[in-house]
Amino acid sequence: QGQLVESGGGSEQAGGSLRLSCTAAGYYRTLCMGWFRQAPGQEREGVAAVDVEGTIRYADSVKGRFTISRDNAKRTLTLEMNDLNSEDTAMYYCAAGPLKRCNGWQNQNNFASWGQGTQVTVSS
Repeated sequence: QGQLVESGGGSEQAGGSLRLSCTAAGYYRTLCMGWFRQAPGQEREGVAAVDVEGTIRYADSVKGRFTISRDNAKRTLTLEMNDLNSEDTAMYYCAAGPLKRCNGWQNQNNFASWGQGTQVTVSS
C-alpha cells in the first residue's frame, strides 16, 4: 500500500503565495492525483487534479491562481498557490485514484488514497 505525505503548508498574508508538495511513496503511475481542501464546518472540496498523461482540472475558485503539476519519475505532486485570499484557508489533502483523465475528480469518493493533510492559513 502506498503512502501520500503532504508538506509546505503554513501561514501567509492575503495576496501572498504558498507551495504544497505531496510525495507519493509506493505509487506507480497512479492515474489521477489531486488536491482537496476542507475548511472548518465545510465539506471537503476538490481544488485541482492532474492525470498521468497531464490532463489538468481546476475548481473555478482557483483557476488563474493555482497551478498543479506532477513529476511521475519523482512521484511528487505540487500545488503552487498564488494571490491567496482568506477563502483559501483550509486543510489541504493530497489524494490518488484510478480516474482516467481525472473524470469525476471533484467527487472525493473516487479517490482511494489520502494524505494526512497540511494546514494553509491566509490572513487578510
